[in-house]
Amino acid sequence: MEQYLATVDQMRNGTLDLLYCAPERLNNEGFVASMAHVKGGVRLLAIDEAHCVSEWGHAFRPDYLKVARFAKEIQAERVLCLTATATSQVAEDVRKAFDIPAKNVFRTSTYRQNLRLQVSPFHTKKESYPHLVSFLRAHPGPTIIYVTAEQLRAYKFEVRHFHAGLQTQEKMETQDAFMASEKLIIVATIAFGMGIDKPDIRNAIHYDVPRSLEGYSQEIGRAGRDGKESHCLLYLCAEDGHLRESFARGDLPSKKSVRALLYEIFKEQPTLSDRAGSVLEFNLFQQTRDHDIRQTVLKNIYAQLELRFGLLRETTPNYTTYTYAPKKSTAHDKTSAANAVRAHSVKKDTLTHIDVDKAAKASRASRTDIVSKLNEWHDRRFIELKVSGVQNVFRPLKPMPKGKQEQDRIIDSLYAELEARERQELDHMDAVMALMTGSACSSRRLAEHFGDSLPDKKKECGHCTWCETRKTVIMMKPPKKPFNHKLFRAILAAVPDRDDARYLARIAFGIYSPRVTKAKLGGKPFFASMEDHSFMDLLGAFGKECYEC
Repeated sequence: MEQYLATVDQMRNGTLDLLYCAPERLNNEGFVASMAHVKGGVRLLAIDEAHCVSEWGHAFRPDYLKVARFAKEIQAERVLCLTATATSQVAEDVRKAFDIPAKNVFRTSTYRQNLRLQVSPFHTKKESYPHLVSFLRAHPGPTIIYVTAEQLRAYKFEVRHFHAGLQTQEKMETQDAFMASEKLIIVATIAFGMGIDKPDIRNAIHYDVPRSLEGYSQEIGRAGRDGKESHCLLYLCAEDGHLRESFARGDLPSKKSVRALLYEIFKEQPTLSDRAGSVLEFNLFQQTRDHDIRQTVLKNIYAQLELRFGLLRETTPNYTTYTYAPKKSTAHDKTSAANAVRAHSVKKDTLTHIDVDKAAKASRASRTDIVSKLNEWHDRRFIELKVSGVQNVFRPLKPMPKGKQEQDRIIDSLYAELEARERQELDHMDAVMALMTGSACSSRRLAEHFGDSLPDKKKECGHCTWCETRKTVIMMKPPKKPFNHKLFRAILAAVPDRDDARYLARIAFGIYSPRVTKAKLGGKPFFASMEDHSFMDLLGAFGKECYEC
């Protein structure tokens, strides 16, 4: 906290040289206001991973669109957008979002001749595993594998894992060990490698199919930065079909869910906030569970209501639960906020709880004053404060639509956007498959995807799987199975809900969602029992059983 306050002071007086922040920080109006009044102004605003601005990009994040608005609001003197994975369309989106002249767009070659792009097809993951072991023995050196299982340790390889579930300290130790090692293998999710600049990574292996060519390019780009030969091996197998469709189908909620969510938002009446005027407050965690919409999709919907429809603007969130452990007496503090804290705190065991909203309504102190007092005592070590229960806060920009026709127009438009995003996810994965199974140089086709070419307009790199073998990689698809009515009826018997066909299709196909998780169905024998079926076939079949879809 002391470091934070010192940074804020430096920011205000214009002595801070460099500040890092996540795009989500721009939802804090106090932060935005502070940046707009920095002494001497903001001389340079640099945006890394700028492809996230584009709705056509492989990693679109709605909060990145707010960065472009932020650049205008603080009147940044210069703007620098950086990305290693922008197609021509994505680059154009970024340029327009930040009002960058076309002449100021600079591209470097995406092709690196020391990377050998290789593809190996197998029927199953189990069949491909011995090949992976042999490959690693034949090509020692620092390696990243996206993603496989624990068994590599049994073959005496030095292996560590990296994923979102690790504690921060474990992540740091793993990254430090990898930077120092000449043979460590990291089995990781795609998040590993962000910020890692290790020049001698010899192998980047995709044991599971990547979700897009942009993601594939970014991940293999972590290998061979020292210019020495490095191998980029991708395994293809029939099981990837289910994985690919799970990725693509997982985010789209039913239209019924989106309609219920938006009706809830539209009917909410603003409340008067002592710090931001009239506001709307929503618990997004609760909304994901109530409407079976994933958190990332829910955030996207709110961003569209903000940026496309101009209905509201997200601002600094509230916390609903404040808990503290007294360390020193605060009896000397006679302010109205301090009196309100003492009068409305309830001690339970060793901790003291306070409902700040109730305390504000029952006292002369405002909610802001009470929260500020708790933070002040925490900073002065009078108490040890913990907060939880985020309540997202939005400031209305204009009245919510009241007529059903206007509401449904927004609902239809938003849902069409979500459907287009699902089709785009499928297209991204189809592009990966087309590259890996095509009858042409993989390096050239990957470069062309980004509007680039091989050096000297060469047609072939000479060292990818196609160039070396002159054989087309064949995806070994299993024959389509007939619809299993027995399993279908078993799911209907086990799950009585008939209000959402997509919910039932997710259960059959093995896709987790907030509602599936809440119902604790992931461990049931019928969950994913029909994963070898087409998701759309399942959706159609369950649609005939549901009264509303």
